[in-house]
Amino acid sequence: MLKQTLFFSTPVRLSLKDLQLVISWKDSQDIVTRPIEDIGFMIIENQMIYLTIPLMNELVKNNVCVIFCDSKGMPCSILQGLDTNSTQGETLKYQISAPEPAKKQAWKQIIEHKIKNQSLVLDKIHGVGDKLKPYYLRVKSGDTSNMEGIAARQYWQLLFGKDFKREREGIPPNNFLNYGYAILRAATVRAILGSGLMPGLGLFHRNRYNAFPLADDLMEAYRPFVDNIVYEITEECNIDLTKDVKRRLLSILTIDVKMGKVTRPLEVALTSTTASLVKYYKGESKNLNLPIFI
Repeated sequence: MLKQTLFFSTPVRLSLKDLQLVISWKDSQDIVTRPIEDIGFMIIENQMIYLTIPLMNELVKNNVCVIFCDSKGMPCSILQGLDTNSTQGETLKYQISAPEPAKKQAWKQIIEHKIKNQSLVLDKIHGVGDKLKPYYLRVKSGDTSNMEGIAARQYWQLLFGKDFKREREGIPPNNFLNYGYAILRAATVRAILGSGLMPGLGLFHRNRYNAFPLADDLMEAYRPFVDNIVYEITEECNIDLTKDVKRRLLSILTIDVKMGKVTRPLEVALTSTTASLVKYYKGESKNLNLPIFI
């Protein structure tokens, strides 16, 4: 079932009653409720929002991804549970013992799909997707020849123009990309934890200061879906990260994603990808279930 995404940008009080999220306001008697089981994501943007501990515990128990934003409105942290899967211990053993060649083959599949999806985005928008075809056809185990980086240099210029540089602190639409990727990353962490995997053990990304390298690995194939939405926003001459733009970027969670012969919402597709990684670690499958842009 497709879960709801709730976005809170004004001061409200969020509490729990009878397994329901209760939304109330300081100067109003109005109350709105939502079943916890129907919620997939909550974005807490306003710095004056009040949450009760019982509510946070229930959200964690139901694997709701709660994303907290900083004073600039950018996602900066998530509410993470410690026990999100009944077979987590068993899965973790397979994840820890996965041999390096297997990790490199998994990374190869991810990069192939990422560049292929970038190609499909370019084909849809500018009709030049074939320019990236040589790169996704030449990805080696572990991407030792860095096809990802070589393709990226062409991709960004073909998508947004020769003067564009993908930089975290760069000019728009970098701000849109940052926001969209932050939402995607949080959704990937949620799917990883739900599958009993440890997000701190990556396939390729390794950084002692990064708590979620596995999320950074798995989300790579999904990044072009964000890029497509960002391009559509920029075509409307938007450069500011307004509330309306944020809502558009949040729609990334519900857009259609093709997984083999099946089409499903992106947030559901992520759980299919993480579940396939569990099977891959166990030796039950040689392929990850990864998305194709449509």
